[in-house]
Amino acid sequence: MHKMKSIMVAGAGAVLALSAQSGFAETLEYSVDDVVFEAYVARPDGTPRGTVLIVHDWDGVNEHEIARADALAQSGYVGVAVDLFGRDAVLDGMDDYRRETGALYADRDMFRARIDAAAQAVAGLDDVPAQMVITGYCFGGAAALEAARAGMDMAGFVSFHGGLDTPQGQDYTATPAPVLVLHGSADPVSGMSDLARLMDELHGAGVMHEAQIFGGARHSFTVEGSNDWDADANDKAHAALDRFLDQVF
Repeated sequence: MHKMKSIMVAGAGAVLALSAQSGFAETLEYSVDDVVFEAYVARPDGTPRGTVLIVHDWDGVNEHEIARADALAQSGYVGVAVDLFGRDAVLDGMDDYRRETGALYADRDMFRARIDAAAQAVAGLDDVPAQMVITGYCFGGAAALEAARAGMDMAGFVSFHGGLDTPQGQDYTATPAPVLVLHGSADPVSGMSDLARLMDELHGAGVMHEAQIFGGARHSFTVEGSNDWDADANDKAHAALDRFLDQVF
């Protein structure tokens, strides 16, 4: 994984009850350079098939990511909703969301350090499979691709309607595992030309890759209640994730 500085794992916190089908969940605290982060870890009953890290949208960890972690636990994985902003981050509106995401886009070393800290903290838990896939939504999709370019030790990288641009000076030559991109054809943030460029980059770097495009779907098509919500695209995208997990674990 990407080398980083000043990681401290504080350990698991309160245990939260889940349904009988999905075992139990817990919180996990860890820190990077004195900033404390908190992940939500959902475990399945029985032996896990693998570990899936879920990076949040630009508004931080909320019910969407927690529900996805629970669903993954019900499918037999350890599902982890990780936090890249910090437990004490103020997230009361778009200005706050732009501040937090903008800070990480401007400091790619810190961006990578926070992703890696989450992965290391989860790997330090008992009975958690070392094989991990990282996925995420919008900002989280961009984070999954950042992890891919950083060459982090993952079994796969999955972007749901993420930012697809490759920052200057970065590439995919160190990416160690397959990349899956799930994207709407009507996404106004990263359009089809951005997707085509990304596919060219992955092909040129010799990285196994796949994209599934959902016709007419806009940016946040997986976020129920948003103006972009698209139930059909959401269902197909998560089915594609399920197939990907079956292949890599």
